[in-house]
Order: sequence, then structure tokens, then C-alpha cells
Amino acid sequence: MAFDGLFTYSMTADLQQLVKGRITKIHQPNAQEVVLHIRANGSNHKLLFSIHPSYARVHLTEQSIENPAEPPMFCMLLRKHLDGGFISSIKQHDFDRIIIVEIESKNEIGDPIVRELHAEIMGRHSNLLLIDKEQEKIVDSLKHLPPSVNSFRTVLPGQPYIAPPAQNKWHPLTVTKEQLGVFFSETKSAKDIVSQFMGFSPLHAEELLFRLKDTKDKVDCFQHFIASFQHGGTQPMYVVANNKTYYSPIALTHLQGDVTNYSNVHELLDRVFFARAERDRVKQQAGDLERWLQNEIDKLTLKIKKLNKDYEHASRLDQFQLYGELLMANIYAFEKGVKEVTVMNYYSETGEEITIPVSERKTPIENAQSYYTKYTKAKNALIMVQEQLEKTKDEIVYFEMLSQQVQQAAPSDIEEIREELAEQGYLKLRHARKKKKQAKPEPERYVSSTGVPISVGKNNKQNDMLTFKIAKRTDIWLHTKDIPGSHVVIHMSEPDETTLREAATLAAYFSKARESSSVPVDYTEIRQVKKPNGAKPGFVIYFEQKTLYIDPDEAVILQLKKQS
Repeated sequence: MAFDGLFTYSMTADLQQLVKGRITKIHQPNAQEVVLHIRANGSNHKLLFSIHPSYARVHLTEQSIENPAEPPMFCMLLRKHLDGGFISSIKQHDFDRIIIVEIESKNEIGDPIVRELHAEIMGRHSNLLLIDKEQEKIVDSLKHLPPSVNSFRTVLPGQPYIAPPAQNKWHPLTVTKEQLGVFFSETKSAKDIVSQFMGFSPLHAEELLFRLKDTKDKVDCFQHFIASFQHGGTQPMYVVANNKTYYSPIALTHLQGDVTNYSNVHELLDRVFFARAERDRVKQQAGDLERWLQNEIDKLTLKIKKLNKDYEHASRLDQFQLYGELLMANIYAFEKGVKEVTVMNYYSETGEEITIPVSERKTPIENAQSYYTKYTKAKNALIMVQEQLEKTKDEIVYFEMLSQQVQQAAPSDIEEIREELAEQGYLKLRHARKKKKQAKPEPERYVSSTGVPISVGKNNKQNDMLTFKIAKRTDIWLHTKDIPGSHVVIHMSEPDETTLREAATLAAYFSKARESSSVPVDYTEIRQVKKPNGAKPGFVIYFEQKTLYIDPDEAVILQLKKQS
């Protein structure tokens, strides 16, 4: 990963398209993200600010992010100061990971005001601050830093704005050729470059060193390298190498791996953070639900072990029956008061003797009857344990399916999963404001490369709605073979091969096998899909299926979503 000063330089350059644009909407999906809707140059844009400790970034996004029913306080404050305002400039602070968006707006009485949004992309220290430019004071910020936490730089409403400490390094745009010549006259390491120049992460330092190896004019190579980050970069790319992911606005020639190129840095970051950021949003909203599901799975797994022991004990019923019959056959061969009886086993081919434990307090006939009673109880217990085992195994499958759905859900899908668990009697719904009308489950929509609509159920409610209410009998239904996953429907009776494979990719991606390769995906007509009587939500049986083998590909999912 490398959202360093160089990447910030590229991003700031590409965001110039928003200058003179008007802010039309402001949303705050969660505690770590803010989205500005901007109308600029005849187009609508969504500018995302994230201060997530691992996924901090600023870029334009095409992803739809679910917003809370009521906006947080910081969002309300931004609307008060920025809504309807015009962006007058977007700049980078001192080649650091700080982007400053200057906005001209008006206050409550119509007087012009100037506010600045400072996005500080600094890992776990990331923050988004609203600054009163005239007074150079903090209006508010997503994260507050009292003096007890940071004595150098207090970040609280009303406090003077102090920029992060300046780096005692060379600025890549103002460093002289003479300085560069002296610096590169000796062999340098990536650490040397990071320590000497502003804006360099180890990734870009390694890339610079790799390019310097093949040139005699190291000063010229350095300047061309920095210039390649201008105007949004020259070749935004995403690289998977050595089981790690890397991204940059320029070509990473020193890495050998699976490369995907993008037309701009915004599409690149949407790709990099598409699944990770969505997963984090869900975790914020559904962390308790995930823990509950895992606890239930753990309890049921323990129950299976106990039931297996009970089953093993109950399986001795044949022995109880044998003891009872042998005691009845030898009823006059022993008397009350003995602890065991040795008799000939008439049922054995060899006719060996067998010793049977008996109660010294019971008569011979009472001992025989005792074993018959144990036999009857064991026989009934065996039936009950088998039923319990099957029921418990079904519940584990059900909860594992829900767990997979939670892990891959969008924030909007989580409430439907909670509702399902409440309807099944497992959970009580949280106390919340009653909705005017319960909305119908809405499967996610995609469009194939050839223009065919495809729908995906992201939870059991959506799955049942899609398969048995929305889809036509001749539509094509897809699902991973013997693997928990989403119901996918191609809204066409005879789809082309491209559409079929793209729909199968959706089925493989939205399944428990997302991280696997060559995932088996079954497909058949909707009329071949049935729901057994009494089956839990999402469970179906199907016939006349064919199977495709698919490698899940996140890039394909993004493209299909973009086309919808």
C-alpha cells in the first residue's frame, strides 16, 4: 500500500476537475467516512474522505454507500457550513499526505465565509478537520485530540489550527540539480530516499532505485520519476505480488506479479478498497451479530460432541437385549444377592460363556426386566438422539450460511438478516423507531457485458424474494455447488456464454468460496428450483442442473456493478 505524499500529489492534481464545483449534498455514512456530492463541469461526483486507520484515503468514488437514518453531528455541522458552497481550490500541503479543499460559502445571515476541509491521510493518526480560514481556528473534526493526548497539536473545536510538524526533508519539486547530483553520487538504499525526500514511501523508493539502475543520468531520472506523478499519474495500477497487494499512480516496474491497469487513480482506489472498506462498514454495524452467530455455531458444535457420546451409549441396546434374554433363559440358575452371573451365550456360534453384571438387591426376574427396560430406553433414546443430531447439524449449516452472508453483506442487508433471525425465534429485534412500512427485500442488481440484467440475493430474505417472487419460470438460476452462497438470477431464458459466465462469477464471489479458485457453480431454470415444506429461509432443492467452474474475480464484480 502506498497512499504517500507522491500518491497525494497525483490525487490532488486529478481532483482539480472539482474546482469551481458546487457542493449539493453531504453525507456521513459512519464515524470514519464523509462523502461530498459535487456538481462540476456538467457532471455529478462523489468525493469520499476516509480516516480509517488502515484504509485512509481521499478520492472520487462510484460506489453507493449506505447512510444512517439520522446524520451524525459532524455531518450536520458540515451541512451548515459547506452545503451549497463552491470549491475555490484543492491543494496539497507541503508535499505531505494532506489535501486541503477550500470552499466559499455563506453563513446563516448570507455573509460570505471561507472554510477549509483538511484531510490528513496518516494511518491511525488520520483526521478530517473543518477550518475557519479567516480566524485559522478549528470549527470541528472527526477525531478530537486533547492536550493530554497530543501536547504539540490540540485538535478541538475553537482551538487555533496547527499544521502537523514539518518534515526536515528535501521537497521533490524544489530540490536543486546540484543537491541531487551530490546525493546520488553514492549508492543509496530505499531507506536513504525515504529519509531524505518528502512524500516517499518505501514502495516508491524501491521503484525509483529500480529505475536508477538502468540510467547514467540519475538526476534526470529522478526528475522524470517525480514528473510522472503529475496530472493524476501516468499508469495507475494494482499489483498482486508475493501474496501482497500494491497500488500506485505510476507503473511499478520493480514488482513481478498480477497487474491490473486503471484509467485513473479514483477507479484504482475503488478497486483496492471495494471489498475491504465495505467489509469494515458491515463490521461496525454487525460486529455483535457476527459474534452471536459464532457463539451459536460453537455451542452447537459442542452439542454435536455430546450427542455423539449419547449416541454411542445408546448404541449398546443390542447388548442390553442380549443380557435380558440370557438372564430370562437362566432364571433358575442364580438367586438374589449375587453381583454377577456367568451363563452360556446361546446366540454365539462358539457358545462361549458370558458374565453379566446384576444387582444383588434384585431378584433374577427383576434383573432380567431391568435389562429389558434399558433396552427399550436405549432404543427410544437412539431415535431421539438421531433426530437431535440431524436438527443440530441443520442449524449449524443454517448459522454458517448466515455468518457467510453477514461477512459479505452490504450494511443495508444486515437489518434483514436480524429480522429473519427474529422471525425464526432466535433473536429479539433491537428497540428502534418503527418504520412507516416494512420495505420489501431488494436483491442487488447488475448488468452483464452484453446488457443482460442479473440479480443477486445478499441474504435469505432477498434469496427467497428473488427466486420465488421476482424471477420468471424460464429465467436462469445459479448457485455454488454444495457451498453456502447467494441465489443469482439471469433475467433471460437463453443467455449468451459471456452473461452466463459473468453471472457464475457473481455466484462464486458472493459465496463462502470467494477466496478459492475453480469454484463449481450450478445453473438451471427457475422452474427446476423448489422449496421443501418447512425449510428455513434460503434453503432450496433443484434439478436438471449443469455446472461451470469459475475463478471469483473482484474486478469483474466492480465492472458489472458499474454497468448497472
